[in-house]
Amino acid sequence: MTDPAPRLGREVIAMRVAREFGDGEVVNLGIGIPTLCSDFVPPGVQLIYQSESGLLNCGPLAGEDDGQVDLINAGGQFLSPIPGMAFFDSAEAFAMIRGGHIDVTVLGALQVSATGDLANWFLPARGVGNVGGAMDLAVGAKRVIVAMEHNPRTGEPKIVPECTYPLTGRGCVGLIVTDIAVIEVLPDGGGLRLIEHAPGWDATSIQAVTEAALTVSDDLTEMTLA
Repeated sequence: MTDPAPRLGREVIAMRVAREFGDGEVVNLGIGIPTLCSDFVPPGVQLIYQSESGLLNCGPLAGEDDGQVDLINAGGQFLSPIPGMAFFDSAEAFAMIRGGHIDVTVLGALQVSATGDLANWFLPARGVGNVGGAMDLAVGAKRVIVAMEHNPRTGEPKIVPECTYPLTGRGCVGLIVTDIAVIEVLPDGGGLRLIEHAPGWDATSIQAVTEAALTVSDDLTEMTLA
């Protein structure tokens, strides 16, 4: 199927996700698109970033020439220092996660199911994977947002009725933001609801590249960043 319109870039996905953050929230950002979210936090919203590597509070991403090798995020990107930063060992960082002290985590995904199951640590076709902190975040964070391309380069669906890849967590995802859509995962196995579409896309064209069935919100709107 030919796309009806261009897909949004990774930065635009991150910008849309950043709109979900509330002032004062403790936020953990995963590798890939999620790490970009810190550059697009709305004015007036102050976040406390947490990393499983042992970091609490930091500024946005730093430039390559301004970075410090000991101050990096989960993706190995340089971070900006700010007053009040705290450093500790990974055991304490994971205790924060497992203790339910993370308000929001943003993670990438290989697959998300119709009931919010998440698979993001192992790619069977390549036989490689890395758990990292994803399993702890999937069950420990109060809210899990997935930020990803809707389909990989090979074109197969990533939003599926049931995950076929090894699971990271069951029923943990609450919102999916992709390069063509914003989709809510309804509670209690209620399925997936399309709430926003990228410019030039509609419910029919999004469903055509989504294996899991989507219901369409009565208030379906075009994705905006304002």
